[in-house]
Amino acid sequence: MKNPLEMLKEIKSVLGIELSEIQVEQSTEETKLAQMTLENGTIIEAEDFAPDFEVFIVTEEDKIALPVGEYALEDGMILVVEAEGIIKEIKEATSEEVVEEEVEAAEEEMSYATKEELAEVKSMIEEIKAMIKDKEDMAAVEEQVKEELSSQPAAAPLKHNPEGNVQTKKIVFGQNRPQTIQDRVFARISNIKK
Repeated sequence: MKNPLEMLKEIKSVLGIELSEIQVEQSTEETKLAQMTLENGTIIEAEDFAPDFEVFIVTEEDKIALPVGEYALEDGMILVVEAEGIIKEIKEATSEEVVEEEVEAAEEEMSYATKEELAEVKSMIEEIKAMIKDKEDMAAVEEQVKEELSSQPAAAPLKHNPEGNVQTKKIVFGQNRPQTIQDRVFARISNIKK
């Protein structure tokens, strides 16, 4: 049995083709991928933007298959992906879809307040005014209390008398328990007789 390289050389000699010619032909046949941009600025890439071709989202590191859904392209077309990463169709945006998008954009730009919304804002302003007034009233009450407290005579200061009769009571715990070795050692160290 021959090794694969020897077999390849024999096939080349029979066909009369050089290996370098095959490599040059393969390098020139690289596929060129087309790129398009979605309405939101995302760049997508496909061999051809036609049905049954694969489509990918281009990121800095990798290419990700485009998820299922309908995507608006910058040129106003709609790209439909039914299976993940496979184009089903590319269609023009219907006038109904364009009108809906324009209406939504107009509503976002120009929305006037309704009577209910104005009434709600007015009630909120009234509540805020009431809260401010309550706060001012509280400040006035606090001021009155401070004046009343400052007008009352102060209590007589307390004096400490260190020479007075002070009775101290010793509290002794565990007086009737038997002494341990540790107790006896501590007693000898401190020269306390019990």
